[in-house]
Amino acid sequence: MLHTLVPERAGNRSLLDSQAARESNARSYPRRLPLAIQRAEGIHVTDMDGKSYYDCLAGAGTLALGHNHPVVVDAIKATLDRKLPLHTLDITTPLKEAFVDELFASLPQEFAQDARVHFCAPTGADAIEAAVKLAKIATGRSGVLSFHGGYHGSTHATMSLSGTLHQKGDIPGLMPEVQFLPYPYSYRCPFGVGGEQGHQLSARYIRNLLGDPESGVRPPAAMILEVVQGEGGAIPAPLEWLREMRRITEEHGILLIIDEVQTGFGRTGKLFAFEHAGIVPDILVLSKAIGGSLPLSVLVYRKQFDCWKPGAHIGTFRGNQLAMAAGLASLQYIRREQLVEQAAKRGSQLTALLQALQAEVPQIGDVRGRGLMIGVEIVDGQGKTDALGLPLADPALASAIQRKCFQKGLILELGGRHGAVVRFLPPLIITEAQVDIVAGIFAEAVREAACAPESVSAAA
Repeated sequence: MLHTLVPERAGNRSLLDSQAARESNARSYPRRLPLAIQRAEGIHVTDMDGKSYYDCLAGAGTLALGHNHPVVVDAIKATLDRKLPLHTLDITTPLKEAFVDELFASLPQEFAQDARVHFCAPTGADAIEAAVKLAKIATGRSGVLSFHGGYHGSTHATMSLSGTLHQKGDIPGLMPEVQFLPYPYSYRCPFGVGGEQGHQLSARYIRNLLGDPESGVRPPAAMILEVVQGEGGAIPAPLEWLREMRRITEEHGILLIIDEVQTGFGRTGKLFAFEHAGIVPDILVLSKAIGGSLPLSVLVYRKQFDCWKPGAHIGTFRGNQLAMAAGLASLQYIRREQLVEQAAKRGSQLTALLQALQAEVPQIGDVRGRGLMIGVEIVDGQGKTDALGLPLADPALASAIQRKCFQKGLILELGGRHGAVVRFLPPLIITEAQVDIVAGIFAEAVREAACAPESVSAAA
């Protein structure tokens, strides 16, 4: 009887005012996407004023099947109807064992046959914390290699591993011995060359760092990376560079942690993004889509590193049975209905439409991504560059485009350097026709924002 629990409100403004008066100043999404959601289904959400939106944020990639997919709803209802336990700590159940069976069946066989799984508290950040802790225990080392532009969470340790300086500004004493490395970002190559030469220089730099006895960097416990940087601006790593990172870490006894919190379960056109490169990590971090829209996170790692003691990493809510039921149903559906292949097709379709728009709009500097994880980088339309000769980012115009999209019924998020990358993370169920509609709305918004006097003056 939801109507007895949730009071009726007049509309968006009423709920937004209530939220602003009571929630912390750290809230973020409502500042850029000012709506209160009344109901949601598939790719659509409807606000309290009755306006419908195409949701291409999808819970920051959590909603692989969109909102309230029937297989998820049915799995949740079945769990409740059968009076199954909802919370079990790390005590097992038949449902939990079925979930692990499906998870292992989805992994590359060479990884699954030699793996252990650890359930964490229900956030990706907690799983990253656990991964780093395990790597330190297994190796007896303390340092971690991370990458410029990476994002791994906003807890104390995960913030230390992330490149997002705006979160770190007010926090003294972050986790020590984190060494940041150049990620191969062709459009803004840190070496000024881009392309294959850029990622070769990145690999050479890292090899030299680890081989130089005077580098000042002690042998680290782990290297952590995203195969496609998400918050960093939908930047896909070159596949040969990933293979080289795997070779380097193996040669130096460094555990390779791959953060697939956002890329996992079909998002990039493979079930797991690391499969594009044909590599296998030492530790795989999964969250977001793994719970079928409900909170859940896990580590999967090589059993030779299963050396921590009982209770070494715990969390009260690591036994979320509803999330396991929803996650099991989602993963089965993704595999059965070939949504991984669909993500690749729809991603190619959307990328082609965005690239066609790029050809006519000088403010679109780059279109990139993998599968249904796509970024559009917005730059100065007059060709201005920064001190390094790189295209000048235009975050004001990117924000204007996001606002125009929102006004036209399309929810998108920003990210990347200077917040100037418009990010597309639609659910994997998006149809061919819906991709055309989303791209059409975006094109209208870009043209209007790029030509608007207020956008031009704000960008200046």
